[in-house]
Amino acid sequence: MSDRKQFIIVMLVAAIFVGWLGWRGFEVINLNQALKADEMVANYPYQHRVLRVEGGTAIMSSLRSHETSTHEALTTIFPSMRNLRDNDRDWQRAERELAQVQAKAGNIVLSASGIDRVRWELDENWYHLASMKSQQNSRY
Repeated sequence: MSDRKQFIIVMLVAAIFVGWLGWRGFEVINLNQALKADEMVANYPYQHRVLRVEGGTAIMSSLRSHETSTHEALTTIFPSMRNLRDNDRDWQRAERELAQVQAKAGNIVLSASGIDRVRWELDENWYHLASMKSQQNSRY
C-alpha cells in the first residue's frame, strides 16, 4: 500500500473518531441544557448534570453515594441545617426535596433519545470546591 493511501486511511479514521467525540460532547451539552430548562431542577442549589455518556448510559453527578450520606450533602448545601436535630421537619423536607430533584433530573435525561439508563457518580469536585469556599468564608 502506498504512503498516500495509508495517510488517507489514517486521516479518515481520525476524522471519524473526532466526529464521534464531538457527537458525544454535543449529546452531553444537549442533555445538560434540558436539565437547565426544567424550573425545578434548575432552581435547586445543587445543579445535577450529565458528566458523560457511555453507550446508552448517562453518567450524572450526585451529592450522595454509599460513602456520602444525605445528611452530609444537605449540610453542605445548607450550612444552617447543621444546627438542626435529625428529626426536625426541615430535615425531612430537605431530604424529600433533594430526592425529588434528583429523580426528576434522572427522568429528564432518561426521556432523551438513546439514553436508557442513568448511573449516578459522586460529585467529588463539587464537595472540594464547597470545602474551599467554606474555608475561605471562615477566614473573613
